[in-house]
Order: sequence, then C-alpha cells, then structure tokens
Amino acid sequence: MTTRRRHIAHLHLHTALTEAQYRDVIELMSDITPHVQTVPPDAVQLDLTSALRYFDLSPYDMVQTAMIRLQLFYGIDSSAGLAGNRMLAAMAADASAPGDTTWVPVERAAEWLYPRPVTALPGIGRATASTLSRYGLHTIGQITDLPAATLQRLLGVGQARLLAERARGHDPRPVVPAEQATHLSADLVLDRDCLDPARQHRAVLGLAEQVGLRLRGEHQVAGRLTLTVRYADRSSTTRTRTLPEPTSHSPALAAHALGLLNVLGLQRARVRAFAVRADALLPEGKASRQLSMDPGDERARAAEAAADRARRRFGPGAIRPAALAD
Repeated sequence: MTTRRRHIAHLHLHTALTEAQYRDVIELMSDITPHVQTVPPDAVQLDLTSALRYFDLSPYDMVQTAMIRLQLFYGIDSSAGLAGNRMLAAMAADASAPGDTTWVPVERAAEWLYPRPVTALPGIGRATASTLSRYGLHTIGQITDLPAATLQRLLGVGQARLLAERARGHDPRPVVPAEQATHLSADLVLDRDCLDPARQHRAVLGLAEQVGLRLRGEHQVAGRLTLTVRYADRSSTTRTRTLPEPTSHSPALAAHALGLLNVLGLQRARVRAFAVRADALLPEGKASRQLSMDPGDERARAAEAAADRARRRFGPGAIRPAALAD
C-alpha cells in the first residue's frame, strides 16, 4: 500500500488583516479546499492533496489560482511556498519574494534544505542557534551530517531528536481547519451619541445582516439571538430571544433583532453602541426548517443565496439590502 503524496501550500498575505478580513480569506480559500488552517497573524496553509484531482490542475497551478483569487477579490498580494509538509511549505514561503512561489518537491527537499542557515528551521531560538554556532554548525546540512550522539551531547536528547527530524525535512502535522465557533457576533460603535430611532433601526439591521452572512459562510444556523445596547453613560441593556427555529436567513435574523430593539423602547435614549450575538449554533445540515406555503419565502432565500455567491466573487460589499444603501 502506497501513501498518497501530500501537497501543502503556505500563503503569506502581504497586508494587515482585520478579524473580519481574515474570515473572508478563509472562506475564499475554502472554495478551493476544505483543509484550510490559519497561521496568525497573516498567513494560511492549504492541504491541496484532494483538491488537485477535483480541479485537475498541477500543485503549482493550484497555488497560482489561490493567489490570483486573493488579488482579484480582496486586492491582497501574497507570496507562497509549496511542499510536501507544513514546515517545508512555510520555509519555502519565507524564501519567496512578493508575488512569487517557491516549490520544493519531495525528491528535492534534502537538496534544498542543505545549504540553508540553521536559523531558518522553525523553533530554533537564539540560545540554540548560539550553542550550535559555537561548534561551527551554521547550516542545516551540517546538522544532518552530524552524528546523532554528538548532537544529543550538545542539545540534550529531546531537542536534538526534534532538530534532526526538522533538518531532514520531516513534519507529520496535518493541516487542521479551525473548529466551528460556538457563537458569532457583530458590533457597531457609533461616532457620536445616537437619539434617532431610524438610525438605530438601520444599525441593528446592518448587524443582523453581517451575522447572517457569516453564519451562511460557515454553514451554521443560530438558535438564539442577543441584542446588547450600550449607552452614553456606559451602562448597557441586553435582551435575548430563542428563535422559533434555527436559521441563518438574514431577514429572519433581522426581524428578531429589530423585535428585541422595539421591546427596549429606547425612545430618547442616547445610544453609543450596538452588538448582535448569535449562539446555540448548529451545522446547517443538522437543522430542520418549517416548510412554508408562501412562495415569497423561497424566492427570498434563493435571492439571498445568489447574493452570497456574488459577494464571494466580487467582495463582501458587492450587494447590500436596499435599507442599508447609502
């Protein structure tokens, strides 16, 4: 029985990302492969092994596809490394100029590693590098040529074994997708105290739309919704509602969020911030939905799905509800 060769890509993103932007990148990369792992603060790793057969592309072309999508959809420049494991892919990305990809095939890994400085290996701190330098060990090749017993006398058994494995390019770690969140939230801090009910309504509507979009992007539904309102005096009010059925449908979430807002009866309250939180989350495949005899409901959901596809293709601001249009 032969083991299928892995193809791991490490994409370094040459921009400062907000949390929301990072989520957008993960969602975009998930259209290529479900095996996407974040490497904070500005990188992602993709296991392309299964995706290659689906897209019928070479590993290099698959990486170029991912980089082009990042540029087209979000204007993010990147550099990439491609190799047979996570460590080598990350090292290859570090060696790549912006816009370039360094590919280290399995059969060339030892040759590629040999002349590189030992400090290029992950986990080599200043103290370890200083110890190795005192004995004239400056490159990865010198580590691989060193007898194991000698390296153990210098660093100790555990650290020496780990360093020797890394110097030979071994890294069995899988790409692990992030676990699904137990809750999702969106908040808005206003630039000044707000007494206008119409503006408050618009703010809560926008937050419900954000939560719905994120839920659908992560293929989850929410069973409970919470609205928190913070006032100018720094006090706050929180109201929670259990939903009749779990949902990620933005109009339904907005209706419940606005219902919570109306219950508060803010009137002339000086509001400074809003937050909408969805929890009691379930995978969308495990949730049931009451069938509706209203054809308008199905049309609304179909339109929402089409809008989500447009956002994935053209960016999150491509389509917005009419009530939120400037």
